[in-house]
Amino acid sequence: MWIIKIITSKATMTQMHNPPHPGETLLEDVLPALGLTVAEAARQLGPGLALRLEQWLSGATADVWLRMQVAHDLWQARHSPSQPKVSPATAHRAV
Repeated sequence: MWIIKIITSKATMTQMHNPPHPGETLLEDVLPALGLTVAEAARQLGPGLALRLEQWLSGATADVWLRMQVAHDLWQARHSPSQPKVSPATAHRAV
C-alpha cells in the first residue's frame, strides 16, 4: 500500500519541517484511499487507536503511529511562542 510506504519512512519522518498530525494524515490520505468517512473509520476502530491502526492497515506498526504523534507534538512544543523558562538542574551535595 503506497500510504504505508510514505508513513513508515524514518528519513521522511525525522527530517520534516513541521511533521503532520497523524489524524491529518489519516483524514487527507488514508481514509480517502480506502473510501471511508471519519465516522465509518471511528466505528471500526474504537479505543486503543495505535494498536488498532496497526491491525486495521496491515503495514504501519503502532510504533510508527506513536512516533508520528510524538514528532508532531515535539515540533509544536518547540515552536510554541509560550515556552516556559526552565533553569538547568544543579546537583546539591549531601551533608
